[in-house]
Amino acid sequence: MLKGIDPLLSPELLATLRAMGHGDEIALVDGNYPGLEHGRRLIRLDGHGVIPVLDAVLSVLPIDDFVPQAIFRATVKQDRDAIDPVHAEMIECCARHVPDIRVVPLLPAEFYERVKQAHALIQTSEPRLYGNIILRKGVIYPQG
Repeated sequence: MLKGIDPLLSPELLATLRAMGHGDEIALVDGNYPGLEHGRRLIRLDGHGVIPVLDAVLSVLPIDDFVPQAIFRATVKQDRDAIDPVHAEMIECCARHVPDIRVVPLLPAEFYERVKQAHALIQTSEPRLYGNIILRKGVIYPQG
């Protein structure tokens, strides 16, 4: 345990987040996602839902503000406009941490391909379908 660090951030996850560079992406996925198949580096956080894990990750991970799109969510089948409750919660969580960055919906084929290219994948036990999101790491700006 560390002061000021969410206990959901395991040693393996903290090391992965720290090792990521600017522009690297990390996917947070639900319990049904084929994580072992799609993840280049798989981190399991069994027993936790995607929203608490997203909140914990966003508490330490800067999001890329050099690009127009840096946060991506799965869609309900082929419907970009459908927002399931899990998506609404993701959007709300992201807005608390990075209010100026929009969560962009990606259709399944686009989402899967992006996950396969991601630096790492966090597999949660989220039971809700389509509870998947990708974050693109930004930079920490120098002080002063």
